[in-house]
Amino acid sequence: MRKYLKFILLSLFAVFLLWFFARNLDWQEVSASLRKANPLWLSLAFIGICLGYFLRAVRWQVLLAPITPASLRELFATTTVGFSAVFLVGRAGEIVRPMWLPMRDRRVRPSAAVVTIFVERVFDLASLISFFSISLIWFRTPPGREAELASIEWAGNLMLACVIIGIVGLLVYHWYSPVFIDLMSRLTDHKFIPKRLREIIMSLMEQLATALNILKSPKEIFWASFWTLALWLSIALPTWFVILAFDLKMGFVDSIFVMGVASLSSLIPTPGGAAGAFHGATASSLMLLSVEREQAFAVSIIMHLIYFAPAVFFGLYYLFHGDISIERFRSLLSSENAEKEIESDSPDFV
Repeated sequence: MRKYLKFILLSLFAVFLLWFFARNLDWQEVSASLRKANPLWLSLAFIGICLGYFLRAVRWQVLLAPITPASLRELFATTTVGFSAVFLVGRAGEIVRPMWLPMRDRRVRPSAAVVTIFVERVFDLASLISFFSISLIWFRTPPGREAELASIEWAGNLMLACVIIGIVGLLVYHWYSPVFIDLMSRLTDHKFIPKRLREIIMSLMEQLATALNILKSPKEIFWASFWTLALWLSIALPTWFVILAFDLKMGFVDSIFVMGVASLSSLIPTPGGAAGAFHGATASSLMLLSVEREQAFAVSIIMHLIYFAPAVFFGLYYLFHGDISIERFRSLLSSENAEKEIESDSPDFV
């Protein structure tokens, strides 16, 4: 009941955001803008985002390499199914990826998938914020928008500082992981701490320490960074292509700024791929670049579809053509089930 209530509340929040940002729009102008979008540029954008999901799978394979080999085909299938779940139910669907992959590739343990996705997020945030911060160096501030840009730069610098602190924290944990693991083992070795919770914590810490072995290899760091850079270029270029499809006179640097705002807004946990938040934030970033309100909202609608449609297309294909039932897919969305999956491969601790 709590899970369904949360979903309903988030759905209502998404509807409110859509209403808030779309109120007072001239929908005839929005519709006219949508009809004028160049299908060739949109097709190129769609292909670019498809490539991006493949690059996510390649990078995930690199991150899993210190722990276990993994099938690239299953990684791609799992990636698209996972992002389909995020689109359908919001950020609660994130749990599907680390739970789905071990069922498709038995060599991968759920806890290994969880920690590599965590490392993946660090690479993503570092790259996204770096792209965003660098784009602001060459960003041409529209007249009268200096105050808004100053606030955006402050927020960007704050996020960059947080990422740097996070990376330093991972490095420290990597260097002294035996100390941290031993300390946590002793701190949690008490009767009032549930055994299952202790096993989950210790399993995740062990797997994280193993996953961070990638930091010992300059070659693996290079390839993880290379594929991350390629991934975000495969998102930045389609973003630019969508902008060009609407015949907006913007450069690639402008598209990086829009991509940064759109990607960060997609972290809002509303169903429909951050519906409402994504549209409002993307449209606002375009309006900051002097795009008319109706046209900005039309671009945000198409950009949202371009970002998520490939994952939904491939994800549904693998879902309905795989050997895992719909009921099993639904059960993966349960946090309680996720705990059991992680616990089931947890080692024993003394």
